[in-house]
Amino acid sequence: MSQNIPRIRILGAGLAGPEAALQAARRDCCVDLYEMRPVRSTEAHQTADFAELVCSNSLKSESEHTAPWLLKQEMRRAGSVLLQAADAAAVPAGHALAVDRVEFSRLVAEAIAAEPRITVYREEVTAIDPADGWTVIASGPLTSPALSAAIAQLTGSEHLAFYDSISPIVDAESIDRNRVYMAARWDKGTADYINCPMTPEEYDRFYDALVTAESVLEKEWEKLPYFEACLPMEELARRGRDTPRFGPMKPVGLRDPRTGKTPWAVVQLRCENLRADSYNLVGFQNHLKFSEQARVFRLIPGLENAKFLRYGQIHRNTYINAPRLLTETLQLREHPQILFAGQIAGVEGYTESIATGMLAGIYAAALAHGEQPEPIPRATGLGSLVHYITHADPAHFQPANITFDLLQPLEEEVRRKVRDKRERHKLQCERSLAQFDAWWQRVLDRKSAVKTSSTRTISSAMPARAATAQK
Repeated sequence: MSQNIPRIRILGAGLAGPEAALQAARRDCCVDLYEMRPVRSTEAHQTADFAELVCSNSLKSESEHTAPWLLKQEMRRAGSVLLQAADAAAVPAGHALAVDRVEFSRLVAEAIAAEPRITVYREEVTAIDPADGWTVIASGPLTSPALSAAIAQLTGSEHLAFYDSISPIVDAESIDRNRVYMAARWDKGTADYINCPMTPEEYDRFYDALVTAESVLEKEWEKLPYFEACLPMEELARRGRDTPRFGPMKPVGLRDPRTGKTPWAVVQLRCENLRADSYNLVGFQNHLKFSEQARVFRLIPGLENAKFLRYGQIHRNTYINAPRLLTETLQLREHPQILFAGQIAGVEGYTESIATGMLAGIYAAALAHGEQPEPIPRATGLGSLVHYITHADPAHFQPANITFDLLQPLEEEVRRKVRDKRERHKLQCERSLAQFDAWWQRVLDRKSAVKTSSTRTISSAMPARAATAQK
């Protein structure tokens, strides 16, 4: 290849890394994509696949004019390759976008293999030198201790860390279909969720067993700084007997069609793959001992004889103090040759990780070609997410999902006139998409605009093995 083609190094092949690699490669850059698995694994990953989804298989709501919908709409307009893969690997999930994990990873690997400018290195990176040139760090929440130490040394900033949890998965054939019913909350979308209804007596029995169940290394985990939006089920339950009923076990909008009544509490099961042979317990992340999980969760109606394909687990989640360190173009202030993307940058969630990876790939390619990228507008969904991680209070920074709270509020005059919350959200989404479209057109008009091959979609990519290089 021509020596004039700039080279970008990307660390991590989870969600943000592959997206960044594909975006940069399709903008006339050579990409070295590093992934330490399977040479070195993590406490949560089960495979060495690209884009492995560790926790749930959901990329959240597709309901029009919601914040997750807005972010995905922007990503689709910008040609996010991983979101194309998610759409192609979708499984029934009501109004949410959920994927077959294995198929999703396969499609991502196929897209990387089809891009000749990407070379994959299966090795652990343990040092970072700004002199090495343009680098995107997308090593994720399970960044290895060695690389974490290198990042801390580079930034001069102490890492923040919280602990995240994984929901259990059960074999579909082991679910007693006579005790459950199919429904989506408020009948939004198709009835793709299995619902396990509970009476007050069944709920009390389950609750008492849950709060007294034995945790893994209970004394060591007592003071873990959990991410508030992903609390282990037993931790949530300890906040009050009715707390789960107003959280992941909320029955509102899930009327049982067999009785015409709303249950006292409901456990929802979401399909894991296209074969529909496994389901995960929505919101049931936990750090109970495996034997205790089997005992307690088999008290759920319909799961009396459940076969667990995977038990809930807990894992480390590491991220930088982005407001102190990053610019609006995701570059380190002190070392602008280095960009961050994904959960290591302080976003939370699959879609958010892919989105910041997409942005980092676009920015890195522009920088490598000698151009100064235009930051995405604050008023967009993705721009609001980036604005949060780069402008939040550094002393109290915690990772965030995309929510309407992050979006730029409507003008005071509009808020006075429009009282309906849904209508306000619609107006915010329309404004965000208009701002995004204008920005994206300006990106396309630049010299580093997407080349012809960027129009390739997942369905048209040629199957091939990923090129793997060894140093």
